Amino acid sequence: MCGRIAQYSGIREFVDALSGLPQREQFRLPLEALQHYNIAPTGQVATLHLAEGTLLADLLPWGWKPHWATRQPNQNARVESVATLAFWRNAWPHRAIIPIDGWYEWVDEGGPKKQPYFIRRRDGRPTLCATIGNFPGLDGDAPPNPGTACITADALGGMLDVHDRRPITLAPELAWEWLDHATPKERAEQMVLHQGEPADEFEWYKVGLAVGNSRNQGSQLIQPLAPLGHA
Repeated sequence: MCGRIAQYSGIREFVDALSGLPQREQFRLPLEALQHYNIAPTGQVATLHLAEGTLLADLLPWGWKPHWATRQPNQNARVESVATLAFWRNAWPHRAIIPIDGWYEWVDEGGPKKQPYFIRRRDGRPTLCATIGNFPGLDGDAPPNPGTACITADALGGMLDVHDRRPITLAPELAWEWLDHATPKERAEQMVLHQGEPADEFEWYKVGLAVGNSRNQGSQLIQPLAPLGHA
């Protein structure tokens, strides 16, 4: 994880999935349904973060790198090393949530092309992914090297045989604690190491190959190839 994500709901639905909402909110993106079914790395993702007690919603590049790095921004950070690697040192104190409707993974099943799967919560509510990066403040000015990266963990054998990594997703009350600047970095590390949601909160199913082209969009990308509960 993670190669593509879907954010087709509206930002109000994503924000309402959190608990402990502040009195002040500022959404710097459209309120209507986002309709983004196929976001690739470096694409713009709706991101929730806090600044001076205000919950901000911004569109930010999916991926981050420090100013000195010569390689491409990394859209994912491994939970096993994110708190200690020099690459993530400046981003680690800056925490956010990417709220998503689901994400895609590709599996080699012996065919001419890898088979894409769509993964989403079983209960239908947004998935709250723990992220780090560099974010705008209340004034909205872009910071140096803005962006956000998902924190990932081992997928317990491959999200039950779909992939070897999965995003760290948090229950609403933990997601709010993750965002809160008062949460110590040590506590934040323990949250993503030990308190991410388990794989059995999710379901996954095969979808068409069209999602492999990031220019393709639309709800047809998340339609199952067979009725759920079947291969």
